[in-house]
Amino acid sequence: MAVKKMDHVGVFVKDLDASLTFYQEIVGMDLKDQFTINNGALTLAFLGFNGSDETELELVYGGNPDLPEEGKVNHIAFLVDDIEEEFKRLKGLDVSFISEQVDTLPNGYRNFFVNGPDGEKVEFFQR
Repeated sequence: MAVKKMDHVGVFVKDLDASLTFYQEIVGMDLKDQFTINNGALTLAFLGFNGSDETELELVYGGNPDLPEEGKVNHIAFLVDDIEEEFKRLKGLDVSFISEQVDTLPNGYRNFFVNGPDGEKVEFFQR
């Protein structure tokens, strides 16, 4: 059986509140669910867009306090309709940029990167 789509990406975070604020207020995701497991040792928060199950981000808080600066995932990518407008919008917010400009990849996609609250790389791209 071939894989049809990615279900979700899990990212370890050091500050759940800061990450929830970033992904809700900056990226525009909705909090779909949040609960604790392992006798309260871990908190899981699930975010998505417009009530859809197509894309889901799982924030994992607790467990390992010695996470590397980049976390366990190299980067998270979000597709946008207008890359220039998104770059301009984020420049007006309190966001730490990795990219100095919007870049064009060899396949014609355009992208830029910012830092998430835990140092994770967050990519915005346009096809």
